[in-house]
Parts: sequence; C-alpha cells; structure tokens
Amino acid sequence: MSMSELLLRLLVTFVVLFALARIAGRKEISQMTFFNWVSSVAIGSLAADIVVNKELSLFQGVIVLVAWLAIPILIGFIDITFKGARKVTTGEPIIVIREGKIMEHALRKTRLDIDTLRTLLREKDVFQLSEVDLALFETNGKLSVLKTDHQFVTRSDMKVESEPKQFPIATEVISDGVVNFKNLLLLNLDEKWLTEQMERAGVTSPSGVFYAEVQQDGTIHLDMKGDYGVR
Repeated sequence: MSMSELLLRLLVTFVVLFALARIAGRKEISQMTFFNWVSSVAIGSLAADIVVNKELSLFQGVIVLVAWLAIPILIGFIDITFKGARKVTTGEPIIVIREGKIMEHALRKTRLDIDTLRTLLREKDVFQLSEVDLALFETNGKLSVLKTDHQFVTRSDMKVESEPKQFPIATEVISDGVVNFKNLLLLNLDEKWLTEQMERAGVTSPSGVFYAEVQQDGTIHLDMKGDYGVR
C-alpha cells in the first residue's frame, strides 16, 4: 500500500466517522450503555481495518462502517420512540438496596459483589448501609442513592447501657454468613462482642446474616439473608 493510498484511507475514514458521529448525537461516556460501548469498540476496530487492510477496498470498508453505525442509530431511534423496546435494548434500573436492606437477588442479577457495592456507596459519600433508603444500579453502571434520615439499629434497640466506642467509618464484620475476624481485630473487638450484639438483635448465628457492619457510633447494622426483613 502506497503512502498516498494510506493517507486517503485515513482521511476518508475520519470524515465518515466524524459525519456519522454527528448524526448519531451526543452521549457522554459515563452515560453509555453496554450496547453503546460494544458498538464503539467494534466501530473502532472496523475503522482501523479500513485504514491498514489493503485487501479490503476503501468503498467496501466505508459501506461496512456506515452499515454498522446505522445499527446503533436505529436502536437509539427505537429507544426514543418505543418504551417497551427500551427495556430490551437498554434495560432498566435495578433496586439493590431498600431501607438499608441489600437485595441479594438484585446483586446476583447485576453481577455486583459486596465490596464493589460498598465502593459505589462511598463514591456517593455513604459510609453506612443504614443511611440508605433506596439505591438503584443504573443501566450505565452508576449507583443512584437516596439517603434516609433514621437508623435501623439504634442504641436503644440494642439496649446498650454504656457509651459505645466511636469508629471513623462503618466497617464490615460479616459477609454472606462469614465473620471477618481481621476487621474485628482492627476495630479492637472480638467474636464474643459480636455474638452479644447479634443476640441482642435476636440473631443466633452469623450464618443467617448476609451482611453486617459496625457503624461509626459503635452499633451494629445487621442485614439478614433473604430479601425482606431488616434488623
């Protein structure tokens, strides 16, 4: 392939991409759905192939590029026009936390784990699960959080007579029925303390707890297994 042909391919590909991108409309990267992302990767690969693959004619390459770009444009038009179709092509926000309670089936559906969920919550300046009234996992991978004004496990609920310890942030102590002894040690707490807190809340074994954290005020927030019933 001569230098002049290479430059021609590069110029034509750039012009076609630029024109079609303008037609497709603006969408921030953070707002892209999974389908948009896959389409962008495929289009980038096609554009590179048009420029460097001498076995692919420039005309054929442009036709393929235009046809591929026409697909997301068409899907976008369908999304705007038909709400029912949008549920299939884009999906819907999924509730992952309701009134301080983690929706376990929603986590499985969205392929989220506890650590990732806590990271997303911290990005929203939420450091205690009990602060969350509602959390939605959006179709673009972002987490939308509505905070609550009350706590689900208070000192009076736990019948703590002495002033509890204060901690800098809420810390996980049980995840999916397994006690996190390392975090207990970091908080200068032990298994006996954890057992006492669970018993006061009517919980006999950590195996029935999906998630538990020691909150900043020293109380414990228990999220039982199953999608209903907050302690």
